[in-house]
Amino acid sequence: MKFRRKSTEAEPEATTPDAPEAEPATGPFDVDDPALDAEVERLDLGSLLLEPVEGIEVRLQADADETEVQAVVLAAEDGIVEIKAFAAPRNGDLWSEVMPRIAADYAQRGGTASQREGRYGTELDCRITVRTEDGRTGTQVSRVVGINGDRWMLRATFLGRPALEPDNASPWQDAVERVVVRRGSQAMPVGAELPLRLPPASQTQRV
Repeated sequence: MKFRRKSTEAEPEATTPDAPEAEPATGPFDVDDPALDAEVERLDLGSLLLEPVEGIEVRLQADADETEVQAVVLAAEDGIVEIKAFAAPRNGDLWSEVMPRIAADYAQRGGTASQREGRYGTELDCRITVRTEDGRTGTQVSRVVGINGDRWMLRATFLGRPALEPDNASPWQDAVERVVVRRGSQAMPVGAELPLRLPPASQTQRV
């Protein structure tokens, strides 16, 4: 599923020659963040709103009835990133609680998950032995990043080039930084995955 920005005619803006240019705000953002540009056309998946990024394709994995979205993947030619949002306490640090659980899961399956410092703080470099389609064994490398927001946490799992070369992770990282999270006001257990939905028909027509 590919989607693009809505084309608009740019209007000239008055600038002050000596005024420094403001740094563009980076996310992920909360849906109520005042820094959001309301004019940007985003793909509405319920708890996640996705801004189009050049070179990135949005892939949705739905259930058997194709009524519910189970996974959201942002893909380019040589890598992907899967994104999920979870309910979290206000002003909390859910990612610090989740990291040991992920590491323990990899260890239980015979893999490893080591910590490294990245753009958003501590992240996990995960490695596990897998069997390929031709019957050989190989090592699957993934990079798991957690970003704490306002009563939510966004988890991004990078595979392929953005996992192997974390310092050269564009455009996948750009796509993650433009994600908007809609937490909602409903009460949810801490750690519960925020619900996703299929996009409106007006947006799926652009697939």
